[in-house]
This record gives sequence, structure tokens and C-alpha cells, in this order.
Amino acid sequence: MSKICDLTGKKSIVGNSVSFSNAKTKRRFNPNLQKKKYFLPETGEWITLKVSTSAMRTINKKGITKAISDALKKDKF
Repeated sequence: MSKICDLTGKKSIVGNSVSFSNAKTKRRFNPNLQKKKYFLPETGEWITLKVSTSAMRTINKKGITKAISDALKKDKF
């Protein structure tokens, strides 16, 4: 299961975990992904997307069809 947002294309990034002694070890920063079902009123069907919480806020603001069309224009879908 890949950790990539279906709408925004957010994915894991790599950084350092820094201890009190300033020793650095590699770690991953994963996006906050959630599985969510959305209803498309144009087609009358449900779709399941794996989206980040910031993408969920965008969907709440713009609507699912506008968010998907914007993602398709950016080739992130």
C-alpha cells in the first residue's frame, strides 16, 4: 500500500531524527492519509480515495468534482 495522496500527490519524505546528544538517524515523515468514500452526483456512484487531511479540507471547500478536475489538470491523479 503506497503512502501517496490520490489528489495532491503528497508522499513520504526523509529527514533526520535528532536525539538529545545531537546524534542523527534517518526517519520518514509520512503524510496523514485517510481512506474516504465520496459520492459523485454526476455519475451517481461512490469512489474510495486515499487522501491527506489537507486534501479533505480542500474537498469540503471546493467540492469533490472540482477537486478531482483540478487534480487531473495537474496530473496528480
